[in-house]
Amino acid sequence: MEVIKFNEAMCGKNSDVCKTLEYSFDNKCMDLGIATINGRFPDSGYAYNMEVAELVYVLEGNGKLYFKDKVIEFSKGDAILIEVKDKYYYETDYAVLALLCTPAWSPSQHKIEE
Repeated sequence: MEVIKFNEAMCGKNSDVCKTLEYSFDNKCMDLGIATINGRFPDSGYAYNMEVAELVYVLEGNGKLYFKDKVIEFSKGDAILIEVKDKYYYETDYAVLALLCTPAWSPSQHKIEE
């Protein structure tokens, strides 16, 4: 068993509109992130993960998640599975998202495509 307390989580920032709180466990099978997005993320193009699937749970707010071939509107209480290599971007007025990643997320496998 492993516990990460709130004050031990790592604060981060993916852009001016996307702030993160990362709970990275020693077990690299999964991790948890909390993202607060207020605007478009990424700023342009599409984001995608080369190795990681993300289960997104909407804690607060609402918005849209754009994929190459569809748009998903989301609001508090919704869950969305983003598969490995799915290309996407968010547009929100304000949303707080819990992101369960498996395997654990790493910046090196996260890509942006214009």
